[in-house]
Amino acid sequence: MYSVRGAITVENDTKEEILNATEELLKHILDFNKIEIKDIISVIFSCTKDLKSVYPAEAARKMGILHASLLCLQEMFVEGSMEKCIRILMFVNENKVQSEVQHVFLKEAKKLRPDLMKEFF
Repeated sequence: MYSVRGAITVENDTKEEILNATEELLKHILDFNKIEIKDIISVIFSCTKDLKSVYPAEAARKMGILHASLLCLQEMFVEGSMEKCIRILMFVNENKVQSEVQHVFLKEAKKLRPDLMKEFF
């Protein structure tokens, strides 16, 4: 088992933007790490306190992630932290060395962990 991290930001707190951004992030995580949906154990989604229009897990279900456990949480607020951000922590049932994992940070969230990102964009 291994875990994959990711994050993306949205411009506005709308259902459409949150679902589209979550789907974009999930697709990149799956593609870059060659993850099959059947191997996903669980996904934890967190959102900053300014995002409240929809649960990001709805995007995962729409993509066919039907048997993994999904949980949505509000990110801990820290003064001066990034706004309008969706974060993902995915657990995958596959043998891979953690150092081989490609974490994905998109849009403004690239600033969060530049040390974990390879240049794909």
